[in-house]
Amino acid sequence: MASNNQISPAAGVGIVKADTVDVVAAKVRKFQENGELHFPANYSPENAMKSAWLCIQETKDRNGRPALEVCTKTSIANSLLNMVVQGLNPAKKQCYFIVYGNQLTLQRSYFGAIHIAKTVDPSIEDVTAHVVYEDEVESVDIQTVDGYDIVVGHRKNPFRKPGSSEIVGAYATVIYSDGRRRSTVMSMADIKKAWSMSKAGAIRSDGELNPASTHAKFTEEMAKKTVINRACKAIINTSDDSTLLMKAYRETDADIAEAEAQEEIQANANQTPLLVDNDTGEVIDNADGLLAQDAPSDDLP
Repeated sequence: MASNNQISPAAGVGIVKADTVDVVAAKVRKFQENGELHFPANYSPENAMKSAWLCIQETKDRNGRPALEVCTKTSIANSLLNMVVQGLNPAKKQCYFIVYGNQLTLQRSYFGAIHIAKTVDPSIEDVTAHVVYEDEVESVDIQTVDGYDIVVGHRKNPFRKPGSSEIVGAYATVIYSDGRRRSTVMSMADIKKAWSMSKAGAIRSDGELNPASTHAKFTEEMAKKTVINRACKAIINTSDDSTLLMKAYRETDADIAEAEAQEEIQANANQTPLLVDNDTGEVIDNADGLLAQDAPSDDLP
């Protein structure tokens, strides 16, 4: 039986919406009335929540169950509120939703990270990213200006045959309206280390890419995403923690970490225990074969 905070499968979508979307909208209006929250002219919280609600209705957990059936109303409401406070819109691919156990979590895309960086520092015009292949390394010109690294040159090879050269790194450059540029450079080893910390299963135990992962299939794009996120995070982390925006930003990250941890605890608790010979350490029984922690999981976008 569902708890008071759990959404019953029998509950109508309209009732669930009234318990979540409408409540969040009222809270956002109160923030605005109190002068705690200001949106740019081109951002409509109402439109963003409509887009989010459509996305949530289509979101399912890894077992194919609808998010609206398995997730708590509190987690749905918190995800929506954090999305709006950060000025994100799933219709612009700035964020998406993922289910961990009975928790709905808001996830920022790198478009969302760029948006927040621009909000924190309005002088930012753009953030670009490029990967560097092994046969291009000698052409990369990195200079240090006022203590900041800047990639000032990179000669690309547009005629490279697929698979003829490995990606050795990537860099993102923040471009400011006054002409300043700041680059964040990551080696492929750095990028893989970042991927290994994710629950997406991109990196195998031997440190190599999982061939079935999104990161292996779209390595160039995922490398760009990783270096952009790092560049934006450095900017965002310099912002005043007391603002609603930064509180929502940090709460989003905390919610993801907590939900992932709880799901992992639950998965481990549901495993069939191994029977081990106390003298030899040999596994003598594992009737169910594959353990829950070794089961394939969906790659995160």
